Amino acid sequence: MLDIKRIREHHTEIIEALHKRGIDAHSQIDNALKLDEHRRSLQTKLDDTLAQLNALSKNIGILFREKKIDEANAAKAQTGELKEQGKQLQEKLKTVEAELNAQLLDIPNTPNELVVSGTTAEENEIVKTHGDIREWTKNMKPHWELAETHKLIDFELGVKVSGSGFPFYTGKGARLQRALINMFIDHNTAHGYQECQAPLLVNEASGYGTGQLPDKEGQMYHITEDNLYAIPTAEVPLTNIFRDVIIKENELPKKITGYTPCFRREAGSYGKDVRGLNRLHQFDKVEIVCVDRPDNSYNRLNEMVEHVEQLLQKLELPYRVLRLCGGDMGFTAAMTYDFEVYSAAQQRWLEVSSVSNFETFQANRLKLRYRGDDKKTHLCHTLNGSSLALPRIVACLLENFQDESGIAIPKALVEYTGFSRIDL
Repeated sequence: MLDIKRIREHHTEIIEALHKRGIDAHSQIDNALKLDEHRRSLQTKLDDTLAQLNALSKNIGILFREKKIDEANAAKAQTGELKEQGKQLQEKLKTVEAELNAQLLDIPNTPNELVVSGTTAEENEIVKTHGDIREWTKNMKPHWELAETHKLIDFELGVKVSGSGFPFYTGKGARLQRALINMFIDHNTAHGYQECQAPLLVNEASGYGTGQLPDKEGQMYHITEDNLYAIPTAEVPLTNIFRDVIIKENELPKKITGYTPCFRREAGSYGKDVRGLNRLHQFDKVEIVCVDRPDNSYNRLNEMVEHVEQLLQKLELPYRVLRLCGGDMGFTAAMTYDFEVYSAAQQRWLEVSSVSNFETFQANRLKLRYRGDDKKTHLCHTLNGSSLALPRIVACLLENFQDESGIAIPKALVEYTGFSRIDL
């Protein structure tokens, strides 16, 4: 959430920055400023009323002690009027604060100055390409056919038990999933991330804290009776560890990793581009989350990008890194790098990770601060990234490493799978 003080002082720059997202935010910003002005006016009146009430209350005792009964009773009557005025002002202030908060929740984060304008994926910047792309041959099969042939994934059984988008992993397919999770977690902990096993259900406050609510409310599975949400990513519970927390500056950065299943409704997803593992309602993902000082957060972002690259290089997969344009970034991000792996069988790039810096946007919602050497508290910067999401990684491993007699396993993964091939 954008800070209202920043909006007051830099509203023109904020409106210009949001143009990079393809958004005309004039009305949103103007409405926020009007509500803020009204809020501050009410707060001033309330403060003045309470000050008068406090002074008058102290004077009543003096008047009674001085036997000025009529004046004391008149003052008591006046305090009653002031109490009623104060109550009305508090109610009005509460209403305006709620309206202002709702307006601020509806304004997306401002893109970093390096982010280019744009509204479509075609306008994203390709900043790096790594690895050799395997040429397509007529014998290549997409992963959904390979999974069926080798009895690795049972999509039909998933439909029977749950519905489309909830596959069963079986045999070596299940072992491959577990191997990838362990490999990713080991890689992350070796680089200073503390492993954490997080809840899969979160409350409404957690959803608002990281920005999934109200922006992605329709994409989340909601358990209405308990008002809990199934997590769309481990980012939500891991980042909310720090909600309403003040961190000592010398304890930064905070680096956490965790594996969780993720749940996304993904309404309206149909066609060959979402077939098989390309898009699911439930999938496994390992996440990395970092909290750092504002002056170091973009160094941290670069470090996290390199960290994800190392994993893809271990898996020997061809990949490219894109810096997203303003309109293709998530609601909460100030800068995002996407990783895409090339699928030789599908002849297309598949997104497998996003690494983002949210600057103070989430921290302002979370009330996440650090105490500096100046003894004052300051908002932290939060970052997170997929390290990695499994479905499309599995799809690309099966497709890119297939040969006439089966599927090879990347060398770095063999110690986790316990087998080097999946043979016919």
